[in-house]
Amino acid sequence: MRERVRTRRGAWTAALLAAVVAGSVTTGCTAGGGTGGRPADDGRARVPGTSRSDTASAEPGEGSVLAVKIDNVAAARPQTGLDAADVVYAEQVEGGLSRLMAVFATSFPKAVGPVRSARESDLELLGQFDEPTLAFSGAQHRLLPLIDKAPLHAQSPGKVPDAWYRGGDKAAPHNLYLRPARLVGDAPGRAALSTGFRFGAAPAGGTAETSRTVRFPSARFTFTWSAERSRWTVDMDGTPAVTAEGRPLAPATVVVQHVTVRASKYHDVLGNNSPYTESVGRGTATVLRDGRAFDADWSRSGAAGGTRFTTPDGAPMNFARGQVWVVLTGS
Repeated sequence: MRERVRTRRGAWTAALLAAVVAGSVTTGCTAGGGTGGRPADDGRARVPGTSRSDTASAEPGEGSVLAVKIDNVAAARPQTGLDAADVVYAEQVEGGLSRLMAVFATSFPKAVGPVRSARESDLELLGQFDEPTLAFSGAQHRLLPLIDKAPLHAQSPGKVPDAWYRGGDKAAPHNLYLRPARLVGDAPGRAALSTGFRFGAAPAGGTAETSRTVRFPSARFTFTWSAERSRWTVDMDGTPAVTAEGRPLAPATVVVQHVTVRASKYHDVLGNNSPYTESVGRGTATVLRDGRAFDADWSRSGAAGGTRFTTPDGAPMNFARGQVWVVLTGS
């Protein structure tokens, strides 16, 4: 099994590299595939039709994490199930807005959403996990072949119909939800989190930190230390982030990871370029834990491996036990 995973991941890495190189010289395209050439999902993405990702090769992997693309515009909030995620990635999408990817391993909520569409850089980011299941509402039609070849189990509405439903609390397209247990069964457990993250005691040093704001062109995240909860509360675009039940979102560790965010070869139906967030390479980061901020370095040598975080002197950087938010920012 491990040999098959390595082979598929290696082949996909080569395919992704070829696509990235092509993307640097290819002009953008618009989404399509719906009625009259319009996308079938949400004005930006198309649900796969007969892609191989919707056939037997896309059976969810036993023991693999579940990653779900989550809507993060004001009309989608409050989201459902985010508090149960082990890792939440925040990434930039068209127009400088933000979208979330929630990764579940230790437990599944009854429902999660609203679910939205995938992006090219999600595939590189998810290479940190062994054949994860990616739940998403659709994708730009020219991106579907790359998703199809990626070492993951692509799951969009249609293959397991009773795993998906439209909620009545929000207007479409901000009302698509997933029942994780109906899609993939039981949660695989913490061992499936093959990201390279380490958990343990905080390193020496750091500086006291009460609040940190990270800005995208048209979005922002503010993390405020709560000594009472021993967690960081989250504001998104100036509004406190809570669950659908009204509980504050409060990760134990926040990683502000400085990356390259560049244009991809894809555009949405409005002509906005889809940013590509590079998660392979090296750079700097700030790790927020225990009410303190720690300078860190990150490195990831390839798309088939995890991300290593270290202190400035090269020692492993430990995260606090609990939920981790990783904000991938070009600033």
